[in-house]
Amino acid sequence: MKNLYKSINRIIEIFLIVIFALLVVDVLGQVLSRKVFGQSFTFTEELARYALIWLTILGAAYLNGQREHLAMDFWLNKLSPEKKIQRLRVIELIMAGFALVVMVIGGGNLVYTTLRLGQLSAAMSIPLGFIYAIVPFSGLLIIFYSFYNYSRHEY
Repeated sequence: MKNLYKSINRIIEIFLIVIFALLVVDVLGQVLSRKVFGQSFTFTEELARYALIWLTILGAAYLNGQREHLAMDFWLNKLSPEKKIQRLRVIELIMAGFALVVMVIGGGNLVYTTLRLGQLSAAMSIPLGFIYAIVPFSGLLIIFYSFYNYSRHEY
């Protein structure tokens, strides 16, 4: 399981770097085209928006797996080690349940609905279901990470 965890982390890290690099190049190209040519390309703003959405949602799933997400753990750190492990495991189960219901099921319904209706993005004419597909995918990642972290014995 640890090898799968490391492999998934490496793939996601590379993918996040690529998305971020694409976002930087896109925004830089938009700024330069406005300054040099006096007008920008029609797709750059939309591409930046979708890249930022993917970067944010996939990055949140990745950080959840690394246990680097935002947390208010003041009271948690006051507990004894045994109770702290119990509470952290309950938190992992709650996060997995949230990811299943909201991200996988809800996000899956969103993807299905937008693909079924044939909704396209305005400038690039990409099916919006492909853009929204990052939500259930990230939900599955959060579930995987939650069960991986639950099964670990050190916290």
